[in-house]
Amino acid sequence: MAKTEKFIEKYGLWGADQAREAAELRRRLEINAEGLRLIRIAWADPHGASRAKMVSVPAFLAALETGYNINVATTTLDSANARTFSSFTRGGGMGLDEMTGSPNLTIVPDPTTFRVLPWAPDVGWVLCDEYFNSGIPFHFSPRHLLRRALRLLEKRGMRMTTGLEVEWYLLRLADTTLTQENIGMPGQRGKPPRTLPVEPGYSYHSETNMDMMQPVLGQLAETLEALNLPLRSIENEWGPGQVECTFAAGPAMRAADDLVLFRTAVRQVCRRNGTFATFMCRPGLPGYFSSGWHLHFSLTDARDGRNLFVPEKEGEVLNDVSRPFLGGILAHAPACSAFTTPTVNGYRRFRPNSLAPDRAGWGFDNRGAMLRVLAVPGDKASRFENRVGEPAANPYLYIASQIIAGLDGLDHDTDPGPGDDAPYEAKRTPLPASLMAALDALEKSDVFRSALGPVFMDYFLRLKRNETGRYLKFLEEHGIDPDNPGDTVTEWEQNEYFDFF
Repeated sequence: MAKTEKFIEKYGLWGADQAREAAELRRRLEINAEGLRLIRIAWADPHGASRAKMVSVPAFLAALETGYNINVATTTLDSANARTFSSFTRGGGMGLDEMTGSPNLTIVPDPTTFRVLPWAPDVGWVLCDEYFNSGIPFHFSPRHLLRRALRLLEKRGMRMTTGLEVEWYLLRLADTTLTQENIGMPGQRGKPPRTLPVEPGYSYHSETNMDMMQPVLGQLAETLEALNLPLRSIENEWGPGQVECTFAAGPAMRAADDLVLFRTAVRQVCRRNGTFATFMCRPGLPGYFSSGWHLHFSLTDARDGRNLFVPEKEGEVLNDVSRPFLGGILAHAPACSAFTTPTVNGYRRFRPNSLAPDRAGWGFDNRGAMLRVLAVPGDKASRFENRVGEPAANPYLYIASQIIAGLDGLDHDTDPGPGDDAPYEAKRTPLPASLMAALDALEKSDVFRSALGPVFMDYFLRLKRNETGRYLKFLEEHGIDPDNPGDTVTEWEQNEYFDFF
């Protein structure tokens, strides 16, 4: 049932830029020269996946005043849609009265994110924020959590600039028809579609191999440009059909929003043309290599935009801001891993002498280190590159985790020690060997409990442990030692992640 009160105005949920964009959007849709018929109102779930409803243009225009009702249910589901909480008991199984009975939320469109989808030109798309019907921000909204972390920076006169560098796999669909084996049930995904490689792989930056993917990559580049996503490059990476896309740096919230749209756009465009895209870290296919998501970032002065990571002295790569900020990220790397690498499958990346880290260290322009420092005096693009993330990570939580850990480093003047010339031999804290270990580290972190709040922390740990519990049950049923599961990607991982991310 539609609300009639001006929900957005009543609770003051838009800033000046959003109000201005909303007014322009109303004028645009009232004329509707583009012939839009439906608008997808989307929000990021706890896994960072895009969820959406489609509404008519009149219903969307009303939502620009009243917001729109959605069910809280997508928040209560793990990565295979297993219901994790007892929604129909007092407190919704969370001890929170406001979660009793799987209630409605109100989602509020952010007009600054509105796009027309190039592959569905009569459909608009907009990202939304979730609120309780009382106007209180929803406890478990990842976008709200990143906004909270960014406010911590703002209080110190700082902002974050972020650049994305994301790897993913392009494959060819062997069969475009779904069968009964592709259908799952809550808590058990069906088999993913059968796929074939689009190029042989393992010929780094081969122009000939890249050209085998050119028809699809060209279409994607055109799509991303039409969506106003700041694409810089598309590169043929290491594995068969492994692609890396890089994007120009921008404000942290914009980068997180763009990542949500990028992943959903790539998957939809590819599926429509008979190919398949996955952001699963390491697909369970013979000869496939792990993919990563490298997060580039720096802090800037909120007043004048000056890069605060630029070293002052010749011969130095860190300064009085970047050194302790880096130290904080290293100190909290095990706990951060639950956000940077939130799937069981992602921990297959952490191998010695690979293109991914296996311990929490740093080095100057060294791709073996977790934190690759790219900074010299006078270079306005000075920054860190965190190479720990997987492409299935929730962008809001990934970026927020770096802010929270880095600010704790600033508060305690945490020394990261000297950079590592041989990062796989350095005496550094090992990264967690599994998602289970990462969740244990997160649970022990007072820093994250304080910054994100106990309500979210308890919720997130329970949600992810439901996921890992199903994985551990699979290992037990198949006689696999959970402490030594081997290097082969399990059927459980392939079913769970290949067609979800």
